[in-house]
Amino acid sequence: MLQGKTVLLGVTGGIAAYKAAYLASAMVKLHAQVEVIMTEHATKFIAPLPFEQLTGNRVMVDTFDRNFTHQVEHIALAERTDLILIAPATANVCAKLAHGLADDMLTTTALACTCPKLIAPAMNTNMFENQVTQDNLKTLAGYGWEVIAPASGRLACGAVGAGKLPEPERLKEHILRAIALPHDLQGKTVLVTAGPTQEALDPVRYLTNHSTGRMGYALAYVAMLRGAKVILISGPTAIEPPPFVEVVNVVSAQDMFEAVTTRSAGAQFIFKAAAVADYTPADYHDDKVKKKEGDLSIPLKRTQDILQHLGAHRTPGQVICGFSMETRDMLENSAAKLSKKNVDMICANNLKVAGAGFGTDTNVLTLITKAGTEELPMMSKEAAAGIILDRALALGVEQ
Repeated sequence: MLQGKTVLLGVTGGIAAYKAAYLASAMVKLHAQVEVIMTEHATKFIAPLPFEQLTGNRVMVDTFDRNFTHQVEHIALAERTDLILIAPATANVCAKLAHGLADDMLTTTALACTCPKLIAPAMNTNMFENQVTQDNLKTLAGYGWEVIAPASGRLACGAVGAGKLPEPERLKEHILRAIALPHDLQGKTVLVTAGPTQEALDPVRYLTNHSTGRMGYALAYVAMLRGAKVILISGPTAIEPPPFVEVVNVVSAQDMFEAVTTRSAGAQFIFKAAAVADYTPADYHDDKVKKKEGDLSIPLKRTQDILQHLGAHRTPGQVICGFSMETRDMLENSAAKLSKKNVDMICANNLKVAGAGFGTDTNVLTLITKAGTEELPMMSKEAAAGIILDRALALGVEQ
Protein backbone atom coordinates (compact mmCIF):
# COMPACT_ATOMS: atom_id res chain seq x y z
CA MET A 1 0.00 0.00 0.00
CA LEU A 2 3.02 2.30 0.32
CA GLN A 3 4.75 1.43 -2.94
CA GLY A 4 6.72 4.44 -4.16
CA LYS A 5 6.33 6.35 -0.87
CA THR A 6 9.21 7.54 1.30
CA VAL A 7 8.54 7.50 5.04
CA LEU A 8 10.96 9.34 7.31
CA LEU A 9 11.02 7.88 10.81
CA GLY A 10 12.48 10.05 13.55
CA VAL A 11 13.56 8.24 16.71
CA THR A 12 14.36 10.16 19.89
CA GLY A 13 15.81 9.20 23.26
CA GLY A 14 13.11 7.26 25.08
CA ILE A 15 12.76 3.68 26.26
CA ALA A 16 10.02 3.15 23.66
CA ALA A 17 12.59 3.58 20.87
CA TYR A 18 12.67 -0.18 20.43
CA LYS A 19 9.09 -0.07 19.11
CA ALA A 20 10.26 2.09 16.23
CA ALA A 21 12.20 -0.87 14.85
CA TYR A 22 8.98 -2.91 14.59
CA LEU A 23 7.31 0.02 12.87
CA ALA A 24 10.17 0.36 10.37
CA SER A 25 9.83 -3.32 9.55
CA ALA A 26 6.07 -2.96 9.03
CA MET A 27 6.61 -0.05 6.64
CA VAL A 28 9.15 -2.02 4.60
CA LYS A 29 6.66 -4.90 4.32
CA LEU A 30 4.21 -2.42 2.78
CA HIS A 31 6.92 -1.56 0.21
CA ALA A 32 7.73 1.89 1.58
CA GLN A 33 11.18 3.39 1.30
CA VAL A 34 12.03 3.98 4.96
CA GLU A 35 14.65 6.50 6.07
CA VAL A 36 15.57 6.74 9.75
CA ILE A 37 17.02 9.67 11.67
CA MET A 38 18.01 9.08 15.28
CA THR A 39 18.96 11.65 17.87
CA GLU A 40 22.22 11.03 19.68
CA HIS A 41 20.30 10.13 22.84
CA ALA A 42 18.18 7.61 20.91
CA THR A 43 21.31 5.64 20.09
CA LYS A 44 21.76 5.05 23.83
CA PHE A 45 18.52 3.05 23.87
CA ILE A 46 18.82 1.18 20.55
CA ALA A 47 21.72 1.02 18.12
CA PRO A 48 21.36 2.22 14.52
CA LEU A 49 22.28 -1.21 13.14
CA PRO A 50 18.81 -2.84 13.54
CA PHE A 51 17.23 0.00 11.55
CA GLU A 52 19.87 -0.29 8.84
CA GLN A 53 19.33 -4.03 8.56
CA LEU A 54 15.53 -3.62 8.42
CA THR A 55 15.39 -0.74 5.94
CA GLY A 56 18.51 -1.23 3.86
CA ASN A 57 19.34 2.44 4.38
CA ARG A 58 22.02 4.10 6.44
CA VAL A 59 20.71 5.67 9.65
CA MET A 60 21.40 9.39 9.98
CA VAL A 61 22.44 10.89 13.32
CA ASP A 62 25.03 13.63 12.75
CA THR A 63 24.08 16.67 10.64
CA PHE A 64 27.73 17.13 9.70
CA ASP A 65 28.49 13.53 8.74
CA ARG A 66 30.92 13.82 5.81
CA ASN A 67 29.75 10.50 4.35
CA PHE A 68 26.42 11.96 3.22
CA THR A 69 25.80 11.66 -0.51
CA HIS A 70 24.32 15.16 -0.69
CA GLN A 71 26.10 18.29 0.49
CA VAL A 72 22.97 19.43 2.35
CA GLU A 73 21.50 16.05 3.26
CA HIS A 74 18.68 17.23 5.52
CA ILE A 75 17.26 19.43 2.74
CA ALA A 76 17.54 16.71 0.11
CA LEU A 77 15.88 14.20 2.46
CA ALA A 78 13.07 16.58 3.32
CA GLU A 79 12.32 17.13 -0.37
CA ARG A 80 11.98 13.43 -1.17
CA THR A 81 9.97 12.52 1.93
CA ASP A 82 6.22 11.82 1.62
CA LEU A 83 5.61 11.68 5.38
CA ILE A 84 7.58 12.19 8.56
CA LEU A 85 6.70 10.45 11.82
CA ILE A 86 8.62 11.07 15.02
CA ALA A 87 8.07 8.12 17.35
CA PRO A 88 8.82 8.16 20.17
CA ALA A 89 9.00 11.92 20.60
CA THR A 90 10.46 13.14 23.88
CA ALA A 91 9.24 16.27 25.67
CA ASN A 92 12.48 17.95 24.66
CA VAL A 93 12.02 17.30 20.93
CA CYS A 94 8.36 18.34 21.11
CA ALA A 95 9.42 21.62 22.69
CA LYS A 96 12.15 22.26 20.13
CA LEU A 97 9.89 21.56 17.16
CA ALA A 98 7.09 23.70 18.60
CA HIS A 99 9.41 26.69 18.74
CA GLY A 100 11.32 26.14 15.50
CA LEU A 101 14.62 25.14 17.10
CA ALA A 102 16.82 23.13 14.75
CA ASP A 103 20.06 21.98 16.33
CA ASP A 104 20.46 18.40 15.12
CA MET A 105 19.77 16.23 12.07
CA LEU A 106 16.21 15.39 13.08
CA THR A 107 14.96 18.86 13.95
CA THR A 108 16.62 20.53 10.94
CA THR A 109 15.11 17.97 8.58
CA ALA A 110 11.67 18.21 10.21
CA LEU A 111 11.76 21.99 9.88
CA ALA A 112 12.49 21.63 6.16
CA CYS A 113 9.71 19.10 5.52
CA THR A 114 6.54 20.27 3.77
CA CYS A 115 4.94 16.80 3.70
CA PRO A 116 2.38 15.47 6.22
CA LYS A 117 3.98 15.46 9.69
CA LEU A 118 3.04 13.14 12.54
CA ILE A 119 4.42 13.09 16.06
CA ALA A 120 3.87 10.51 18.81
CA PRO A 121 4.85 11.88 22.23
CA ALA A 122 5.98 9.28 24.76
CA MET A 123 7.18 10.15 28.26
CA ASN A 124 6.41 10.03 31.98
CA THR A 125 2.78 10.86 32.78
CA ASN A 126 3.60 13.98 34.79
CA MET A 127 5.85 15.23 31.98
CA PHE A 128 3.15 14.61 29.41
CA GLU A 129 0.40 16.25 31.45
CA ASN A 130 2.58 19.24 32.39
CA GLN A 131 0.95 22.37 30.97
CA VAL A 132 4.13 23.34 29.16
CA THR A 133 4.15 20.04 27.23
CA GLN A 134 0.44 20.33 26.49
CA ASP A 135 0.95 23.86 25.19
CA ASN A 136 3.80 22.69 22.98
CA LEU A 137 1.65 19.91 21.52
CA LYS A 138 -1.19 22.37 20.84
CA THR A 139 1.32 24.62 19.11
CA LEU A 140 2.51 21.73 16.94
CA ALA A 141 -1.09 20.89 16.03
CA GLY A 142 -1.62 24.53 15.09
CA TYR A 143 1.35 24.31 12.75
CA GLY A 144 -0.13 21.28 10.97
CA TRP A 145 1.42 18.41 12.89
CA GLU A 146 -0.87 15.47 13.66
CA VAL A 147 -0.30 14.70 17.33
CA ILE A 148 -0.91 11.00 18.04
CA ALA A 149 -2.28 10.62 21.55
CA PRO A 150 -0.20 8.33 23.77
CA ALA A 151 -1.62 5.15 25.23
CA SER A 152 -2.22 4.70 28.94
CA GLY A 153 -0.75 1.98 31.12
CA ARG A 154 2.27 1.09 33.21
CA LEU A 155 5.31 3.09 32.11
CA ALA A 156 8.99 2.11 32.32
CA CYS A 157 9.45 4.46 35.29
CA GLY A 158 6.80 2.50 37.22
CA ALA A 159 4.09 5.17 36.97
CA VAL A 160 0.66 4.31 35.62
CA GLY A 161 -1.07 6.74 33.27
CA ALA A 162 -0.87 8.39 29.86
CA GLY A 163 2.51 8.49 28.15
CA LYS A 164 3.05 5.09 26.50
CA LEU A 165 3.98 5.03 22.84
CA PRO A 166 1.08 3.38 20.92
CA GLU A 167 1.82 -0.04 19.47
CA PRO A 168 3.47 -0.14 16.02
CA GLU A 169 0.29 -1.47 14.41
CA ARG A 170 -1.61 1.62 15.54
CA LEU A 171 1.15 3.95 14.35
CA LYS A 172 1.14 2.16 11.00
CA GLU A 173 -2.56 2.92 10.57
CA HIS A 174 -1.89 6.62 11.14
CA ILE A 175 0.67 6.52 8.33
CA LEU A 176 -1.65 4.64 5.99
CA ARG A 177 -4.49 7.06 6.64
CA ALA A 178 -2.20 9.97 5.80
CA ILE A 179 -0.59 8.80 2.55
CA ALA A 180 -1.68 5.33 1.39
CA LEU A 181 -4.43 6.56 -0.98
CA PRO A 182 -5.50 9.85 -2.59
CA HIS A 183 -7.97 11.71 -0.36
CA ASP A 184 -10.68 12.08 -2.99
CA LEU A 185 -13.36 11.61 -0.30
CA GLN A 186 -12.01 14.37 1.92
CA GLY A 187 -14.88 16.34 3.43
CA LYS A 188 -17.44 13.64 2.58
CA THR A 189 -19.42 11.51 5.01
CA VAL A 190 -19.76 7.84 4.08
CA LEU A 191 -22.29 5.62 5.83
CA VAL A 192 -21.74 1.85 5.59
CA THR A 193 -23.82 -0.99 6.99
CA ALA A 194 -22.25 -4.40 7.53
CA GLY A 195 -22.75 -7.82 9.05
CA PRO A 196 -25.86 -9.83 9.88
CA THR A 197 -28.76 -9.03 12.14
CA GLN A 198 -30.05 -11.28 14.91
CA GLU A 199 -33.80 -11.60 15.37
CA ALA A 200 -34.59 -12.86 18.86
CA LEU A 201 -37.21 -15.56 19.40
CA ASP A 202 -36.63 -15.83 23.14
CA PRO A 203 -33.73 -15.07 25.55
CA VAL A 204 -31.83 -18.08 24.18
CA ARG A 205 -32.51 -18.32 20.42
CA TYR A 206 -32.43 -16.00 17.44
CA LEU A 207 -32.66 -16.14 13.64
CA THR A 208 -29.68 -14.90 11.64
CA ASN A 209 -27.59 -15.55 8.50
CA HIS A 210 -24.00 -16.39 7.56
CA SER A 211 -22.77 -12.85 6.86
CA THR A 212 -19.38 -12.05 8.42
CA GLY A 213 -19.40 -8.34 7.61
CA ARG A 214 -16.10 -8.42 5.71
CA MET A 215 -17.33 -6.61 2.60
CA GLY A 216 -18.86 -3.76 4.58
CA TYR A 217 -15.82 -3.46 6.83
CA ALA A 218 -13.57 -3.34 3.75
CA LEU A 219 -15.67 -0.50 2.34
CA ALA A 220 -15.46 1.41 5.61
CA TYR A 221 -11.69 0.92 5.83
CA VAL A 222 -10.91 1.98 2.26
CA ALA A 223 -13.26 4.99 2.48
CA MET A 224 -11.40 6.06 5.63
CA LEU A 225 -8.05 5.75 3.84
CA ARG A 226 -9.47 7.97 1.10
CA GLY A 227 -10.18 10.75 3.57
CA ALA A 228 -13.88 10.26 4.32
CA LYS A 229 -15.59 10.60 7.65
CA VAL A 230 -16.99 7.09 7.98
CA ILE A 231 -19.94 5.85 10.01
CA LEU A 232 -20.06 2.05 10.17
CA ILE A 233 -23.33 0.57 11.40
CA SER A 234 -22.56 -3.06 12.16
CA GLY A 235 -24.48 -6.12 13.18
CA PRO A 236 -22.73 -8.68 15.41
CA THR A 237 -19.41 -9.73 13.86
CA ALA A 238 -16.07 -11.16 14.98
CA ILE A 239 -14.06 -8.55 13.01
CA GLU A 240 -11.87 -5.90 14.59
CA PRO A 241 -13.42 -2.50 13.76
CA PRO A 242 -11.48 -0.36 11.26
CA PRO A 243 -9.43 2.44 12.86
CA PHE A 244 -10.56 6.08 12.70
CA VAL A 245 -14.15 5.03 11.98
CA GLU A 246 -17.26 5.74 14.03
CA VAL A 247 -18.78 2.33 14.77
CA VAL A 248 -22.43 1.95 15.75
CA ASN A 249 -23.16 -1.57 16.99
CA VAL A 250 -26.67 -2.93 16.47
CA VAL A 251 -28.30 -6.32 16.84
CA SER A 252 -31.71 -6.56 15.19
CA ALA A 253 -33.12 -5.35 11.88
CA GLN A 254 -35.15 -2.76 13.77
CA ASP A 255 -32.00 -1.55 15.56
CA MET A 256 -30.28 -1.15 12.20
CA PHE A 257 -33.28 0.63 10.67
CA GLU A 258 -33.27 3.19 13.49
CA ALA A 259 -29.49 3.64 13.42
CA VAL A 260 -29.41 4.16 9.65
CA THR A 261 -32.42 6.44 9.31
CA THR A 262 -31.27 8.78 12.09
CA ARG A 263 -27.87 9.23 10.41
CA SER A 264 -28.54 8.93 6.67
CA ALA A 265 -29.44 12.56 5.95
CA GLY A 266 -25.90 13.77 6.69
CA ALA A 267 -24.17 11.20 4.45
CA GLN A 268 -23.21 11.94 0.86
CA PHE A 269 -22.57 8.24 0.15
CA ILE A 270 -24.44 5.26 1.59
CA PHE A 271 -23.40 1.63 1.10
CA LYS A 272 -25.94 -0.90 2.39
CA ALA A 273 -23.73 -3.99 2.61
CA ALA A 274 -25.39 -5.52 5.69
CA ALA A 275 -27.35 -8.76 5.38
CA VAL A 276 -30.48 -7.57 7.17
CA ALA A 277 -33.13 -10.14 8.04
CA ASP A 278 -36.22 -9.88 5.85
CA TYR A 279 -38.35 -11.50 8.54
CA THR A 280 -38.37 -11.47 12.32
CA PRO A 281 -40.39 -13.60 14.81
CA ALA A 282 -43.89 -12.19 15.16
CA ASP A 283 -43.81 -12.79 18.90
CA TYR A 284 -40.95 -12.56 21.39
CA HIS A 285 -41.14 -14.97 24.34
CA ASP A 286 -39.83 -13.65 27.64
CA ASP A 287 -38.95 -17.18 28.72
CA LYS A 288 -37.21 -19.94 26.81
CA VAL A 289 -39.57 -21.79 24.49
CA LYS A 290 -39.62 -25.33 25.85
CA LYS A 291 -39.33 -28.43 23.72
CA LYS A 292 -42.61 -30.25 23.09
CA GLU A 293 -43.77 -33.31 21.22
CA GLY A 294 -44.17 -32.76 17.48
CA ASP A 295 -43.12 -29.95 15.22
CA LEU A 296 -42.97 -26.25 15.98
CA SER A 297 -44.00 -23.39 13.73
CA ILE A 298 -42.60 -19.89 14.23
CA PRO A 299 -44.82 -17.10 12.87
CA LEU A 300 -42.72 -14.41 11.13
CA LYS A 301 -43.41 -10.83 10.15
CA ARG A 302 -41.67 -8.58 7.64
CA THR A 303 -38.98 -6.23 8.83
CA GLN A 304 -38.78 -2.68 7.52
CA ASP A 305 -36.98 -2.38 4.19
CA ILE A 306 -34.05 -0.08 4.95
CA LEU A 307 -32.83 0.31 1.37
CA GLN A 308 -36.29 1.17 0.09
CA HIS A 309 -36.72 3.72 2.87
CA LEU A 310 -33.39 5.33 1.96
CA GLY A 311 -34.37 5.53 -1.70
CA ALA A 312 -37.70 7.12 -0.84
CA HIS A 313 -36.17 9.68 1.54
CA ARG A 314 -32.88 10.46 -0.21
CA THR A 315 -31.38 13.93 0.05
CA PRO A 316 -30.28 15.89 -3.05
CA GLY A 317 -26.95 14.69 -4.44
CA GLN A 318 -26.87 11.59 -2.25
CA VAL A 319 -25.44 8.40 -3.79
CA ILE A 320 -26.99 5.18 -2.49
CA CYS A 321 -25.58 1.74 -3.19
CA GLY A 322 -27.28 -1.53 -2.26
CA PHE A 323 -25.98 -5.09 -2.22
CA SER A 324 -27.73 -8.15 -3.56
CA MET A 325 -26.72 -11.73 -2.86
CA GLU A 326 -28.58 -14.28 -4.96
CA THR A 327 -28.43 -18.00 -5.70
CA ARG A 328 -30.20 -17.81 -9.08
CA ASP A 329 -31.33 -15.20 -11.61
CA MET A 330 -28.82 -12.78 -10.11
CA LEU A 331 -28.89 -10.13 -12.84
CA GLU A 332 -32.66 -10.05 -13.21
CA ASN A 333 -33.38 -9.96 -9.49
CA SER A 334 -30.68 -7.40 -8.75
CA ALA A 335 -31.55 -5.11 -11.67
CA ALA A 336 -35.16 -5.07 -10.47
CA LYS A 337 -33.99 -3.76 -7.10
CA LEU A 338 -32.23 -0.82 -8.73
CA SER A 339 -35.45 0.80 -9.92
CA LYS A 340 -37.75 -0.56 -7.22
CA LYS A 341 -35.58 0.79 -4.40
CA ASN A 342 -34.72 4.04 -6.24
CA VAL A 343 -30.96 3.66 -5.69
CA ASP A 344 -27.94 4.44 -7.85
CA MET A 345 -26.05 1.15 -7.84
CA ILE A 346 -26.52 -2.48 -6.87
CA CYS A 347 -23.49 -4.67 -6.15
CA ALA A 348 -24.64 -8.20 -6.95
CA ASN A 349 -23.02 -11.55 -6.38
CA ASN A 350 -24.02 -15.18 -6.57
CA LEU A 351 -23.49 -17.28 -3.46
CA LYS A 352 -22.87 -20.35 -5.63
CA VAL A 353 -19.91 -18.79 -7.47
CA ALA A 354 -16.53 -19.77 -6.03
CA GLY A 355 -14.90 -16.90 -4.19
CA ALA A 356 -18.11 -14.90 -3.81
CA GLY A 357 -19.76 -16.48 -0.78
CA PHE A 358 -19.97 -15.64 2.89
CA GLY A 359 -16.82 -15.69 5.01
CA THR A 360 -14.31 -15.38 2.16
CA ASP A 361 -11.56 -12.79 1.70
CA THR A 362 -12.57 -12.39 -1.96
CA ASN A 363 -15.66 -11.40 -3.87
CA VAL A 364 -17.00 -11.69 -7.43
CA LEU A 365 -19.28 -8.73 -8.06
CA THR A 366 -21.42 -7.37 -10.84
CA LEU A 367 -22.07 -3.64 -10.52
CA ILE A 368 -25.46 -2.60 -11.84
CA THR A 369 -26.37 1.02 -12.58
CA LYS A 370 -28.84 2.73 -14.90
CA ALA A 371 -26.03 2.91 -17.47
CA GLY A 372 -25.58 -0.89 -17.53
CA THR A 373 -23.63 -3.65 -15.83
CA GLU A 374 -19.96 -4.14 -15.07
CA GLU A 375 -18.64 -7.59 -14.21
CA LEU A 376 -15.63 -7.63 -11.90
CA PRO A 377 -13.25 -10.60 -11.70
CA MET A 378 -12.56 -12.33 -8.42
CA MET A 379 -10.51 -10.02 -6.21
CA SER A 380 -9.94 -9.19 -2.56
CA LYS A 381 -12.79 -7.42 -0.82
CA GLU A 382 -10.57 -4.40 -0.21
CA ALA A 383 -9.79 -4.18 -3.93
CA ALA A 384 -13.49 -4.53 -4.71
CA ALA A 385 -14.25 -1.80 -2.18
CA GLY A 386 -11.89 0.54 -4.03
CA ILE A 387 -13.68 -0.02 -7.33
CA ILE A 388 -17.12 0.40 -5.73
CA LEU A 389 -16.00 3.72 -4.25
CA ASP A 390 -14.61 4.81 -7.63
CA ARG A 391 -17.95 4.11 -9.32
CA ALA A 392 -19.91 5.81 -6.54
CA LEU A 393 -17.74 8.92 -6.86
CA ALA A 394 -18.38 8.97 -10.60
CA LEU A 395 -22.13 8.69 -10.01
CA GLY A 396 -21.91 11.59 -7.58
CA VAL A 397 -20.25 13.76 -10.22
CA GLU A 398 -22.99 12.92 -12.72
CA GLN A 399 -25.77 14.08 -10.39
